[in-house]
Amino acid sequence: MRPAQLVCAAAALLAVTATSAAAQNSSAALSPRNASYTIQVRLHPKERILQGHQVLTWTNITDTATDQLRFHLYWNAWRNDRSTWMREERLTGDLEDDIREEDWGWLEVDRIRLLGGGEDAPSGPGEVAEDLTADASYATPDDDNAADRTVLVVPLGHTVAPGETVRLEMDWHSKVPRTFARTGYRGDFFLIAHWLPKLGVFEGADGWNCHQFHSNTEFFSDYGVYRVDITLPKRFVVGATGVEEAKEDAGGGQVTHRFVQADVHAFTWTASPAYLEATDRFEVAGLPPVDLRLLYQPEHADQVARHFAATKATLELYGKWYGPYPYDHLTIIDPAWEAGAGGMEYPTLFTAGTRLFNPMGGGDPEGVTIHECGHQFWYAIVGNNETEDAWLDEGLNTFSTGRAEEERYGDEALVERYLKPPGTDWRGFLPVLFPEIHAGPLVHRLDRYRRHADWDVPATPTFLYYPGSHGDITYSKTALWLSTLEGYLGWDALQDILSTFFSRYAFHHPTPDDFFAVANEVAARRFGGEGDDPRADLTWFFDQVYRSSVTFDYRVLRADSFPVEPARPRGFTEEGGEMVYAGDPADGGDDGDGGDGGGGEAPETYRSEVVVRHDGQGVFPADVLLVFEDGTRVREHWDGKARWRLFVHEGPSKLEYAAVDPDHVLQLDLHPSNNTRLVEGGGADAHLAAVKWASKWMLWLQDFFQSVASFI
Repeated sequence: MRPAQLVCAAAALLAVTATSAAAQNSSAALSPRNASYTIQVRLHPKERILQGHQVLTWTNITDTATDQLRFHLYWNAWRNDRSTWMREERLTGDLEDDIREEDWGWLEVDRIRLLGGGEDAPSGPGEVAEDLTADASYATPDDDNAADRTVLVVPLGHTVAPGETVRLEMDWHSKVPRTFARTGYRGDFFLIAHWLPKLGVFEGADGWNCHQFHSNTEFFSDYGVYRVDITLPKRFVVGATGVEEAKEDAGGGQVTHRFVQADVHAFTWTASPAYLEATDRFEVAGLPPVDLRLLYQPEHADQVARHFAATKATLELYGKWYGPYPYDHLTIIDPAWEAGAGGMEYPTLFTAGTRLFNPMGGGDPEGVTIHECGHQFWYAIVGNNETEDAWLDEGLNTFSTGRAEEERYGDEALVERYLKPPGTDWRGFLPVLFPEIHAGPLVHRLDRYRRHADWDVPATPTFLYYPGSHGDITYSKTALWLSTLEGYLGWDALQDILSTFFSRYAFHHPTPDDFFAVANEVAARRFGGEGDDPRADLTWFFDQVYRSSVTFDYRVLRADSFPVEPARPRGFTEEGGEMVYAGDPADGGDDGDGGDGGGGEAPETYRSEVVVRHDGQGVFPADVLLVFEDGTRVREHWDGKARWRLFVHEGPSKLEYAAVDPDHVLQLDLHPSNNTRLVEGGGADAHLAAVKWASKWMLWLQDFFQSVASFI
């Protein structure tokens, strides 16, 4: 279908969708709805071509006029190897070398028209319009890469004043890529995301926030109402953002699926003839019900209930912790094997990811399902700028994912996979679960954070991170410092911060400063009346974890404990104006009680000395725990500011071990294994830790070899 034909089809389809559009617009708006789209798209699956027509209705909700619109053309990132995305992806070492002709993708805008009439005026043949196609040009605001075509500038020829609405019509066509970054095709599986000319965000005096597409970052756009008609062969099962309001025969073995959704900032759809469908319903007292739809691969039928259970757990826990999910529907997608489309979030739809054999208890598909469903809260509802401040959704959601996993499923057990196909980078087909070896999700996050702990300052715009450090800083570091805040403030206080932030900025575009202001507001309310409490103002903490790249590493440097005589120390003391020597009783000297060593035994006292220090640049208060052989436990507090500090304790029992930050509040500590130390020269006790861990690993090895032997 050529652009002129698309215009005619658009007029007819718009008339059909008028009723549903009116219903969407008449419902109570949750968002500003200032960027709405009416779209007709046709998929040619054999050629992997999309042909599209869209009308954008945009209202300037700022106090500044603009004379242009700026659009993201994300798929041009895969037009050739000169794009900014491809150049940056090459730095990660993950870019494949064998890219074929059919693998590339692109998006070409064929015609742009500025439409007349009001906000609800239909578009179609004969309408008064101004053709702007020749005036459009590409821009590269981030790196001056003239070969990059991911930002399109459309001059309007006049200014759009504050409060004014304009309507822009576009005809375009695109080539669906073989999946580079979670969108594209594999065989007859299609995941179509960020696929249309997408308007950037106008920020008033700061101009258009419309960055080029970078390999490090994701997306940022305004909320609106989407009315999308998807035409494709009847054999395809379709899932999409929103609710399917109609399904009509389009002739020639084609069918048109009509989806409508209000108060979202993106629209994604998927199609495959292999999909099977399952439905369920989320119903928990105190939260609104949600209809669930799962499109899954036939070979994963035994995991349908697990997908639904993890989704329900997320809606329940996030809903109670932060606020209710506001839509009455949610679609879960199980992508085709090796599609490269798993683990991604879109409004009212997300992709999970699993394998043919996936033992319960190993963390998947539960973990990825919870995480991507969680993005319905941190990304879809609280719409931060993922290009500049990705941690505001990825970090908050990674922390929330870990907490939800632990609460609903407990720690993950180790899963090793065997029978890896030679010559491939696939994981093995045969999974073996080791239930004796398990850890919480934040343990894995510390391993990842440690790799690039000081590579980037988180306050740096995300698209400027070194490509290899992005995930470790954005996801892992943020999750760890949020977990640290939970230990420092208590869950009730942190939950108060997150729920306040969620409710205040739902369907808005918050910044990091907005988050920090909420955190300090809640902290001052909770801890400000308790004197000079450092918890009442958390700026010192955010300065370190967000505005710098300092690292933390607290450790026990030494721990000694030795007997002393309470009456007089060893060595010389002054008595009656003379210096008197008290030697070691074991050497036949004075026993320290003024006698000849043959008197009654003095009560034995132990002096315990513990030296703690921190080797990083960051400062965080920490407790120091001294544990004695008689079971006595003494807890001291250290502000953590000095490079080292000596703690001394005298008492009737010998020190067994000492620990700094014994409750592991500081989850950012790079090497928690050095936080504890047994007393030096402690004899058999000094080998306690080694024996303990060696025993665990011997059990693991025994189980491993037994498991392998069973298949021989």
